[in-house]
Order: sequence, then C-alpha cells, then structure tokens
Amino acid sequence: MAQRPLILRFACRRHPLIQYRRLYASESASSSASASKPSLQSLPPDWEDEPHSLSDFVKLPHEDFGKNQFLETNEDFKRALRQILKQFPPITYAFAYGSGVFPQSDATASRIAESPHPNPPEAILKWQKGGGKMIDFILATRFSEHFHSLNLARHRDHYSFLGSLGSGFVSHVNDAYGAGVYFNPYITVNGTMIKYGVVNLHTLHRDLTDWDTLYLAGRLHKPVKILFEEPSIRVANQRNLLSAVRCSLLLLPPTFTERQLYSTIAGLSYKGDPRMDYGSENPKKIENIVTHQIRNFRLLYHDLLMSLPTVNYIDDHAVAQKDWMDDTNLDLRLQQDQDPERRGNMVRRLPKSFREKLYFLYQRKFAIPGREFQEMLETTRNEEGMLKKQVGGPFDRRIAAEPDLPEMVGKAVYQTVKWPSTVQSAKGLLTAGPVRSWQYLQEKRAKARQKSLEKEK
Repeated sequence: MAQRPLILRFACRRHPLIQYRRLYASESASSSASASKPSLQSLPPDWEDEPHSLSDFVKLPHEDFGKNQFLETNEDFKRALRQILKQFPPITYAFAYGSGVFPQSDATASRIAESPHPNPPEAILKWQKGGGKMIDFILATRFSEHFHSLNLARHRDHYSFLGSLGSGFVSHVNDAYGAGVYFNPYITVNGTMIKYGVVNLHTLHRDLTDWDTLYLAGRLHKPVKILFEEPSIRVANQRNLLSAVRCSLLLLPPTFTERQLYSTIAGLSYKGDPRMDYGSENPKKIENIVTHQIRNFRLLYHDLLMSLPTVNYIDDHAVAQKDWMDDTNLDLRLQQDQDPERRGNMVRRLPKSFREKLYFLYQRKFAIPGREFQEMLETTRNEEGMLKKQVGGPFDRRIAAEPDLPEMVGKAVYQTVKWPSTVQSAKGLLTAGPVRSWQYLQEKRAKARQKSLEKEK
C-alpha cells in the first residue's frame, strides 16, 4: 500500500474523529481481554525507564499498552457524554468521573423530580436509573488561556464574576493556585447538569508522574471514563496507577485482601482533603466506591499487580478461574515480600515529588545534615536524568527496613494532599461564585448526613 502524504498523515493524527476511533479500538481490545485471562503484554519490560514524551499513539510501548484504563460503560451513555464535550472548545484529554458515571451505592432509581438534569438524553436517565446525579468532567487543554477565551465567548454564563476580568485573569487563577484546576459547577449542557474542571495538560502530566498534589492523579486512581485521550497522558497515567499500587503496598501489612488494597488506593487522595475533615463528604465514601466498583478496580490494577515481583495472590486458584473478575463476592487474599532490598526498590520508584517528601521525613528522623542530604537528593535527580533503571540505594533500603515506614508514607501522602486541596476548595468560592459554592457545599453535607443516618439504622 502506498504511504499516505505527509499532510494527510498529520491530519489523521490530529483530527478528533480519528482519535475517537483509536479510543474505541482501545476499549474494544480491553473488552476482549477482560473476557479471558488478563495478559501482561501491555507492560513491556523496563517501560518505566523509557522517555515518555510521545507525539503519536504508534509510539506507545505496545499497541495494547494501557488498555486497562478503558473501562466499559453503556455505549449510548458514552455517546451522550461525548456529545456534551462537543459543546466546548477543543480539548486534548478528558474524562468523566464520580458517582454520576460509576455508581457508589445501591440506591434505587431516583424520581425524575429529584434529578438535577432539566432535560437529559434518555441514555443518561437509563444509566443513572432516573438521572439523579450531576456528572463530573476534567478537561485538559494545552493552552488554558486560549480555552477560556473561546469558552467565555460561547458560555459566559458558566463563569462567576471572574469571567468579566477576561481570559488572562481566569487562566492565571486556573494555573497558579491550588491544584491548577478551574471548576465550573451546576452547568447545564445538552439538558444535563454537569461540573467541569479545566486543567493545563502539562499540570495534569506532572501530577500523574511526580504526584505534586495528588489532586488529579488521585481521581485517576479510581474508575473513570476516558472520553478523549493523548498518548503521553496514557503512559503517564499507567505510571500513576502503578505508583498507587506501590505506595499502597508500603502502607499495608505482609498479608491483606483485595478490598484492603483497593480501599488504600482509593483513599490516598482523601488523606488531608478538607472535605473529609469537615463533614462535606460521606465518611463511608471510600468503602462505597470499592464495594460497588470492585470489578473495575480489578480491571485497572490486576495486570499491574502481576507485573511486580514483590506481591502475589494467596488464593491463586481462584484467579485461575474463568470470569473470576466478575465475581463481586470474592475478596481474595494477597501477600507481599518484606525484603528491604526489594521494598527499597519500591521506595526508589515512587513519584519524584512524593518520594522527596518521604526522604525529608526520614532526614529529620535520622538527623542527617542538610548538605549531605541535599547532595544525596541531587545524585538521585541526576540518575533520573540519565534514564538509569531506578534501583534503590542505601538510603532507600534503610527506609524500607524501618518499622514506621507505613506511618511515614501516610504522613507524606497527607502533606502532598493537604495544602493543594485546601487552596483548591477556597478557590472554588471564586471560580464557582458564592451561590454555587454554597449550594455545592450544602448538597455534600446533606449527602453525608443522610449516609450517617442510614448507617445508624
């Protein structure tokens, strides 16, 4: 077959329809794989040590790489979500998340009168069993100011008073404060009530790889519906998911269950979140997410678990059974190697910003002089720049042997999440405006109170 002209090849890479088709293909591959025993072919050896600034999907480590990220929903519901995205300026990466996309309770169908959606597509009503949940989106763009300029022209009513100050000011608030996300809640698009957050693509990529804030990385630790994708983000999110496994293993005892593992993963981004501290979230939120999405957690993480030499299933006979992932009553047991050398490698492979917080905690504990500690940090940064295989050094192995490692890892998570989440919540008062912010807070508190009452009964 003759090679396509250069201009046509470039257009095929960039055109949204082509990217959607690629995403459909990825989802089809994922669906086919989930029907049989999961395969590790999406995890080539040493893929983490390769550069990941990709311009095209053909440069991925493997054609099926990252297929675990594409979780299934009803086809009509997925199409309805994509129709919503078409009402916005061009975006590079997008996903829908939260209880409006993947259920977090056994609640029966809501009455139409209780639905926040004024006139939603039938697909959303059916998927939500009455349409009772606002749908949350994250939209990533390469140039936030350009996005807001176009979006203000189309949808000025989506913005608070900040919109009158222009796209430059809006993008500054977007990028410079909190976790770098600008939320517009209680917006009606295609008859559907949504909340959408805008983020710069670079901010998203950095949080996935380095865990600067865990604000976006943490959302992607849980089941989400990817609607528009970009190759570098697919690879970065695969690293993010594997980092969540490693971090959680360092928090867990030698033996544990699937639900303990997935609850630990789902709970990482809630440590230090002010919404949990001040009663704005259901205290059983993490448990509900894992209980009602156990199959999706398995699809996300099973292959990643099997790629690690330090962990294995105790109930391996159950894993060998066909369709075991569909059995929501299973709570399989796992065990992990406690050897300090192997756990030291896990410490060394934690995301850079997060790992350095853990290092600082142990610097204080071990009373390491500042100059000596800075030289050690500089050495590890230089090694990363050389793309060397990340193997734990003496300091990593010393940390791994400490009995208080789970406590220290927990503190590092708290330090990572606390300040960005607090500032992001405060920023919501400006970006959403006081009326919408108060409405959002009251609804969150009402849900939390309702769940507490249900628990007491």
